[in-house]
Amino acid sequence: MHESIGIPACFSSGERTVDDQAAVTRSSQSVFMSVYWTKIAGQCRLITITWCKDLLLHGLSVSVEGPDGDNHYQSKVELKPWYFWRKQGSKHFTVDGKTVDVVWDLKAAKFNGETEPQSDYYVAVVCEEEIVLLLGDLKKDAYRKTGSRPALIEPNLVSRKEHLFGKKKFSTRAKFHEKGDSHEITIECNNGLNKSSSSGEFDHEMEIRIDGRLVNHVKHLQWKFRGNESVYVNKTRVEVYWDVHDWLFSSGPRQGLFIFKPISSSTIMLSTQTAADSTPGEDNSGGSSKFCLFLYAWKVE
Repeated sequence: MHESIGIPACFSSGERTVDDQAAVTRSSQSVFMSVYWTKIAGQCRLITITWCKDLLLHGLSVSVEGPDGDNHYQSKVELKPWYFWRKQGSKHFTVDGKTVDVVWDLKAAKFNGETEPQSDYYVAVVCEEEIVLLLGDLKKDAYRKTGSRPALIEPNLVSRKEHLFGKKKFSTRAKFHEKGDSHEITIECNNGLNKSSSSGEFDHEMEIRIDGRLVNHVKHLQWKFRGNESVYVNKTRVEVYWDVHDWLFSSGPRQGLFIFKPISSSTIMLSTQTAADSTPGEDNSGGSSKFCLFLYAWKVE
């Protein structure tokens, strides 16, 4: 049942993960990472689920935070489209002496052109007869296949990271809360001639739209290449941070970083109180104010 499955080419060699920016840039691969906080092997840890896609294949990686905070325990699966591959199966690794199984079923998975499957699949992480993390909509199938019970502690989504590639426009769909609605996010950078400049310099502008609505318009981007702005999405306050210095002042593939951080009303009221004992992904009132969405927008010519 635990057959060896080769490591996909879209993962960097050795123990490095797809978060290696040089490897991502070289292959122009699409990368989608979700980080969860949950209890596994007797203590709370971070679990990272990574989907990557390049011209040749899809890749899935499950990694568990090690004792030094690195992704020490890891399992990788490759999904090769041009010949038969195991569309369902399992792998296992050991965390602090406890066996962790990664069980998946992607036979009928619908990707709809995306890096991450959208429906008709499951990926389950099982430890000590508990499903500590379950992704996908085929949850009943996952419980039946693994013979495991739900974990007592529900995992919290801490962050999502996505790498996008384009010339001047970048689009994706994302949720600001795990159980919330999916929103379309569009980022566009335009170059206009600066009429006040006698040297014919370009005046850069950037627009950020959510669900088609303009939420942030930055003029004179060459002067405001770093900043932040508060916007509202369905009455939820979202802090948007950007750093596009490399877009304007570097050569070759250039990365812009965008961070979307939802702010719950309870977080605003409790902002003066300490949160040292709270777990990642939760505020003191059970909200998800510590969740962050990271978008790495790579400009390619």
